[in-house]
Amino acid sequence: MRITRQPAYILHSRAWRETSLLLEAFTRDFGRVGLVARGVRGARARLQRSALEPLQALSLDWSGRGELRTLTAAEPEGQACTLRGDRLLSAMYVNELLVRLTARDDPHPRLFRRYATLLDELGTEQALAWSLRRFERDLLAAIGYALQLETAADSGDPIEPSRVYDYLPEHGPVSAGQATGGTRVHGSALLALSADAAPPDAEDLAALRRLMRTLIGAHLGERGLQSWRIVGDRP
Repeated sequence: MRITRQPAYILHSRAWRETSLLLEAFTRDFGRVGLVARGVRGARARLQRSALEPLQALSLDWSGRGELRTLTAAEPEGQACTLRGDRLLSAMYVNELLVRLTARDDPHPRLFRRYATLLDELGTEQALAWSLRRFERDLLAAIGYALQLETAADSGDPIEPSRVYDYLPEHGPVSAGQATGGTRVHGSALLALSADAAPPDAEDLAALRRLMRTLIGAHLGERGLQSWRIVGDRP
């Protein structure tokens, strides 16, 4: 099978054999795809390694079947996303999330567009933590684990902004004190995340960060994410 001119981003790359790279690419129409870029680390490389860096919108060609296909062409599309500091770390965190939580060859065109939007947001002065929480929400929804943000799991009643809830990974938000093992969060935070509204206050943002780490961790297992060990308590 030969694919041409497929919009994509490189999520991760590592050296393979003497002159090649193994790539994890996130593509618009095919989801996450494993690719071999042959000979790109040699002096006479046909494909430029610099064109295969993360955070650059690309147009990729590849051929083959199975777990790893052969990359045959890579063309940059527009300017690379230039990030520094916490914003660069956040982009690397999101790339790791996509590698760990999406399955190969499972198309997510809407999530692909959402990822492109996130990279644009990271390049601006928009609130970093809020951009990350909304992307985490959308990623979980795309892989079949959408958050319950508007109704209480124990009663079915609408979430009230002034009330406090314990969010249980397998059930959703319940009235505070009704169960153990949940992440405590204000109703106002859940409703803000549901409505895609303006960023909530610092307390609610911190609670949402704890909540998303708990929910994502439930799908990752004990290994967690390398990014979490690097970013620590940052956004």
